[in-house]
Amino acid sequence: MTNHLPTRVLAALGAAVLTLAAMGTAAAADPTSWRWGALHSTDGLATARGKVVAGQSGLAVTGHLDDDRGKGCSWVLIRYQSGSNGRWHTHGVYNCMRSTGTFRKNVGGALQIRVQVCRGTAKRPVGRCSRWRTVYTQGG
Repeated sequence: MTNHLPTRVLAALGAAVLTLAAMGTAAAADPTSWRWGALHSTDGLATARGKVVAGQSGLAVTGHLDDDRGKGCSWVLIRYQSGSNGRWHTHGVYNCMRSTGTFRKNVGGALQIRVQVCRGTAKRPVGRCSRWRTVYTQGG
């Protein structure tokens, strides 16, 4: 009987380790979202960061947009290619307050999503734009 006790204890410990490993893997790798790091305007006064999230109605781009100075506005431009017709669409979000704002844009079944950060006015981006960064590509 003393030989069976260590086997039971080892089996229980092994099961516990497998359970914890599976839980850690599920929490660490979320297959329904893709993060993109900080992207700055060329003057460094506007910063955006966020993620692409897959939901029931397709993809959405969410994130934070910082305006460091309060003079002028910070813009994040979201450009996405439609999965249904292949056309590109652009959507702009701005923040004119000296703070961090949040944004969300539903893009549906996009094939590719790019973002760019600029400075501008409350009406449109006017310059100091970063390069376009691809934050999502279908199948890649």
